[in-house]
Amino acid sequence: MHPSGADTVLVRHGDVGVKSRKVQTEMERRLRDNMAAILEDRDIDAEVERRWSRLLVHTDEQSVEEATTAAADTFGVQSASPVVVVSPEQELIEETLADAAQEHYDGGTFAVRARRASKDHPFTSAELERKGGTAVWEAVENPEVDLDDPDITFSVEVRETEAFVFIEKRDGPGGLPLGTQTKLVSLVSGGIDSPVSTWEVMKRGSPVIPVYLELGDYGGADHEARAIETVRKLKKYAPNHDMRVRKVPAGEAMNRLADEVGPARMLSFRRFMYRVAEHIAREESAHGIVTGEAIGQKSSQTARNLGVVSAATTMPIHRPLLTMDKSDIVACARKIDTYTDSTIPAGCNRIAPDYPETNATLEIAQNADPDGIFELAEEAAENVELVEL
Repeated sequence: MHPSGADTVLVRHGDVGVKSRKVQTEMERRLRDNMAAILEDRDIDAEVERRWSRLLVHTDEQSVEEATTAAADTFGVQSASPVVVVSPEQELIEETLADAAQEHYDGGTFAVRARRASKDHPFTSAELERKGGTAVWEAVENPEVDLDDPDITFSVEVRETEAFVFIEKRDGPGGLPLGTQTKLVSLVSGGIDSPVSTWEVMKRGSPVIPVYLELGDYGGADHEARAIETVRKLKKYAPNHDMRVRKVPAGEAMNRLADEVGPARMLSFRRFMYRVAEHIAREESAHGIVTGEAIGQKSSQTARNLGVVSAATTMPIHRPLLTMDKSDIVACARKIDTYTDSTIPAGCNRIAPDYPETNATLEIAQNADPDGIFELAEEAAENVELVEL
């Protein structure tokens, strides 16, 4: 929702603003470039301008809603608003607020919020709110004010040489601009959890290298398709980053695990999986491994078992979902549009044993590992196949 004549998007960031001046400048430039890439990828005719503590997306009124959505999909963005840009004169601002009210106020309560970035103007924020509220009051029928919890808020942000009038603040993902942290290998399975964990580390600025283990008889074409499609959905947040899926042939290892390992089978599988990821990470100059594990969600993810399987690698394992409830993970999957693909029936066989080990020691896990399983992991990682999205 935007006032008539809105042709600009006002973009705010959060964590970027607490950095030192030098780091903030670098991060704002990266944020600008990432946003421009998303706009281009979606064929939106727009130009991104970097201001200190703000970005502006210049477009036209026909594209301003799409441009706002694109801005709000950019990692590092706290919120985005389609705005009308006017001269920072009190009378003109009041007129623009009144016009916006006539167009969008249809009953209920309202409030006017104002913010100045400079004290050089001949009015205070409080004065602008009071007089702007009067302008809105006089412009509509049967108005009602609620300064605490209004049904609609008319806002204005006044900078040195211009003022931005808007109605909506569209939430962004927050976090940091993608590419401001080092690369991580993300293990993707096509389930609900791994795309969410991947999105979470991308939100903190880390580009990801998606790795999918092709499980042979324990996987299948549908299983693989789910994983590829979820990564494709994540790619829309990072069109200027390489997110080709690294597909690793793991069918031979799965057969050995099924034949040779009993209750600790899933622990051996995860240890194998980490060694695959570690090898690819070193080849790709990545600095950690990302998984969708959460404490207690599965038998292999008890607090004790997580410690045991982590011992298979010296590389850091990042678990963004570690303490999240499943309902919260599902809500995030819906928000980022990976849930539907993740829940399509894949028809794959289950490798989990009937009575899995839930309280393993490192000795139990090491004794359960088939001979040469880590060497097999490195061999599988050497035969990785790149899957284009």
